[in-house]
Amino acid sequence: MSAPLFLVAALPDGATFTLDGPEGRHAATVQRLRVGEPLVLGDGRGGAVRAEVIAVGSGTVDVSLGERTMTLAPDPRIVVAQALAKGDRGELAVQVMTEVGVDRIVPWSAARSIARWVGDRGEKAWQRWEATVREATKQARRSWRPELGTPASTADLVNLVRASSACLVLHEAATSAIGAVPLPPRGDVLLIVGPEGGVTDDELAAFESAGAQAVRLGESVMRTSTAGAAGIAALSVRLGRW
Repeated sequence: MSAPLFLVAALPDGATFTLDGPEGRHAATVQRLRVGEPLVLGDGRGGAVRAEVIAVGSGTVDVSLGERTMTLAPDPRIVVAQALAKGDRGELAVQVMTEVGVDRIVPWSAARSIARWVGDRGEKAWQRWEATVREATKQARRSWRPELGTPASTADLVNLVRASSACLVLHEAATSAIGAVPLPPRGDVLLIVGPEGGVTDDELAAFESAGAQAVRLGESVMRTSTAGAAGIAALSVRLGRW
């Protein structure tokens, strides 16, 4: 099994380091790491350093530092505009998309989204998505932590479509398969995932007028919590990531 990943604000210098705070407590009390066990410290921006536990305290872990690595940021990037979903379906979508390789997630307040991020409630919902991204990044041992954008309206998303190198809208009535459309060699590939009720005709028309193309994922109709991950998987194969 690969060594567990712990995220730090910046990679430490020197020969040893004390992992404290929430990550230190997780390593000492949840993971229950012991002297001699390996781990990886990552900054979520491509940098990582291998380490080995040399002492365990109350909520802290002392490690010796070893090999350092730097992973280049992926290009093209896979960006997903994920419609807000009710309950924990949005967080499930964020978790799985992070694990399978999304590079940026944009929360989208779609016309048919039941959930609405307003005021303190919206801020708390965003924080839950951010915490989900962090934990899923660690679970997947990812060198790059996905970005979580601010909540976007449909008008905001239209501007994002224009700024992207390519944009694909998942739509059950589309005639083009996701595996058949051309992809750019660099830049952002934007994938738009609608809510449980789907993307409205007006939304689709606005996206298409900005340069987006509707695509489908086979014959089945997926839930919003799984469609994004399936789309990322298909794109990852085509972009040579998998």
